[in-house]
Amino acid sequence: MAELSLDQNVSHHNGSHASQRVSQLVGHKRFVRHNPLSDRFEMKRFHHLEFYCGDATNTSRRFAWGLGLSQVAKSDSSTGNPLYASYVLQSQELVFVFTAPYASTPPSSSVAAAPSQPSHRIAEASPSLAPSPHPAFDSSMAMGFFGRHGLAVRAIGIEVHDASQAYEACLAHGGKGVLAPQILKDTATGQVKWIAEVLAYPGNDAEVVLRFVSGDFDGPFLPNYQETPIPPLSYGLQRIDHVVSNVPQLLPVVNHLMEMTVWEGGKGGKEGCGGQARAGLHEYAEFTSTDVGTVDSGLNSLVLASNNERVLLPVNEPTFGTKRKSQIQTYLEQNQGAGVQHIALKTDNIFATMRELKKRTHLGGFDFMPKASPEYYQSLPAKIGPGVLTDEELACVEELGLLVDKDDQGVLLQVFTRPVGDRPTLFLEIIQRVGCTVDKEGKRLPEQAPGCGGFGKGNFSELFKSIEEYEKTLNV
Repeated sequence: MAELSLDQNVSHHNGSHASQRVSQLVGHKRFVRHNPLSDRFEMKRFHHLEFYCGDATNTSRRFAWGLGLSQVAKSDSSTGNPLYASYVLQSQELVFVFTAPYASTPPSSSVAAAPSQPSHRIAEASPSLAPSPHPAFDSSMAMGFFGRHGLAVRAIGIEVHDASQAYEACLAHGGKGVLAPQILKDTATGQVKWIAEVLAYPGNDAEVVLRFVSGDFDGPFLPNYQETPIPPLSYGLQRIDHVVSNVPQLLPVVNHLMEMTVWEGGKGGKEGCGGQARAGLHEYAEFTSTDVGTVDSGLNSLVLASNNERVLLPVNEPTFGTKRKSQIQTYLEQNQGAGVQHIALKTDNIFATMRELKKRTHLGGFDFMPKASPEYYQSLPAKIGPGVLTDEELACVEELGLLVDKDDQGVLLQVFTRPVGDRPTLFLEIIQRVGCTVDKEGKRLPEQAPGCGGFGKGNFSELFKSIEEYEKTLNV
């Protein structure tokens, strides 16, 4: 496919100068990576992802069992929450939250109809907790969200230095507010968290939010969730590496996200080249259909990153004019709009993690995409070069159906699940990054630099073929 372009009189941001907008994709080979360190507000890391679903109890249990996550906190009717059930799962820094509404309207009274029966007051259920931890939860909206999208990510939680500042900065630069800054105070300790939400994508039908989180609360998840003393469970998953969105049109979305987090020279920030404004979330990588597609289908993709590159947000759009409908278009149809396509979960031992996950595939866990062709694995030693993976590790790669890619910094090992729900929409990626180690937060704990090894450009073709074969079995 030809390079993308928009009718805009603005240059492409390629690292050689400051620019607010991306006017076209130049492709992987011509893209020059550059970090302008330009966040208007500090983004530290992914704090959590919240999924809206129809049954939080069973959905959370499946993810806990299938991925090795421990339930660390809850808010439901047993804690005095009359609006929704919400369960928090965690493995190291990885936090998933599964939330389902009870009813479209809250109960009018906690007192039973018969006068002789005792009332069930919220205070009796859990006197130390607030009834509903989220101050603006809308049961009708949550039900509608699940009806439109099925099991899907509602909120991308990002830990920031100041949630209120992040919210105001976004609104000042074209963002649309969903939840104005709210202070959540833990009734037991007095510690607080601030949260605020803005829409992640532009457009009237956008529903995924960026949820900014800050504050000193050190309990599980957010204030007024009840801690659940359940024995820890972990298969080695460490944190969210990146969160990928599918949208109808790429450039309006990435420009919206970049401009929403901009700071301007001369207004209390550092000036860019020529004193111009510079984008906050910066462009980290990009791929066009000529880089990653097959003869049958394709996509265009651009990766955004925060200053510290711990928040990585790839965005995909479909391409047209190919033999088969793009998988991205299938997603948009089945999801009824833009949303989170997949979540990459990082481990530092993908072999051990995948053995645990595959043990549970047919016991309520997750199915994985079929492994690549024998020719793919035969070509790996030449592809990645000597001294990267041992012969034993290469054998494990083929046994477990992993894909391997490399860039100028390191090596990426990855594998993808099939869609995790009934619709061919949301799926998961398990990854390990090898090489380009850095000290973790100034300590002598080596950790792979964010984005080390890239995003699997060299595997897109194999992955596309696998997905194309899978979609042939579906009536989509």
